[in-house]
Amino acid sequence: MATSSSSTKKAARLAQKGKGQKVRFQGGTLFPVVVALVIVLGFGLIAYARQSRPAADASAPTINDHWHHVYGFYICGEWVQLNGDGEGRDASGRPTNVDYARSGIHSHDDGLIHWHPFSSASVGRRADLGVFLRTFGVELSNDVLQFPEDQRAQLPAGFQEDGRFESDETQCPATDGGDAETGRLQVVRWDNIDSTGDGTTFIAGFDGVALDRDAMAVVIAFVPDGTDIEKPPWTIDFAQNVLNDANQQTPDELFPGADVSPDGDVTVGSAPLEQDDVGPEVDDVASTDPDVASTDPEVASTDPDVVSDTLVQGEPADSEPSATEPPTSDG
Repeated sequence: MATSSSSTKKAARLAQKGKGQKVRFQGGTLFPVVVALVIVLGFGLIAYARQSRPAADASAPTINDHWHHVYGFYICGEWVQLNGDGEGRDASGRPTNVDYARSGIHSHDDGLIHWHPFSSASVGRRADLGVFLRTFGVELSNDVLQFPEDQRAQLPAGFQEDGRFESDETQCPATDGGDAETGRLQVVRWDNIDSTGDGTTFIAGFDGVALDRDAMAVVIAFVPDGTDIEKPPWTIDFAQNVLNDANQQTPDELFPGADVSPDGDVTVGSAPLEQDDVGPEVDDVASTDPDVASTDPEVASTDPDVVSDTLVQGEPADSEPSATEPPTSDG
């Protein structure tokens, strides 16, 4: 008991002696200040990286370039392309795919990325894989590849319901009597379709994979480790598919009911156009909605094909139709 009482008294004296004294880190206050600054700057850089995009610059591709790249998804041993071209418009002449109207980057069911920039949203250092994928609503992070509902029909049968592939979680079906294997995301890029070798393999930062020269090849793969990844089999059709893409319409020609600014702002009048604002896609603006030409002077005056088609519809049945060519689309 005496020993315990003595220890208690010593502790009390030490506490009293230290009262009011400041606790200092070895080396003074500089070290904790530096640590705090590093933490604050680190969080700031993370926030900036997530919310910003590279500035537009004068490097290729420019708004005057007309490039093509071979692409494909290699999913558990099966090749997949995306459906559609993004060029649809509703009865008011507004783009049904606002992301396409902003960038001009799309495909034509031909295994090619058609790089025809409409604005600074897809030029210079902004020319990356993510721009193309956003046109089709495909989400690609370091760990997850997610297809939207309208792009799942072409996926392998077992994945059409949810269209989701997660690294080290989703399993590829067994083949040749073996066991199912867990897959992993990676992107392989070749600097030219004629390049030999295995290309460059990316294991992260997929959205930012640069497409900064013409005629590249890129594969978004979800496969078990150790799988060989080659260029898409339709690479041999590259030259012919490029020839089929001779004409490129401007945003004004494609979407007479909206405006696309050089900075990539898509507006109707002064109001930004959001994806939820547009109606369903139609084949012919004038024939589907005859009132568009008379009630929307902007549509009638900016798209000569719409005006001529409307006049033909208003002529008597026994009159000779006007010799008008149907609107051409980006082939």
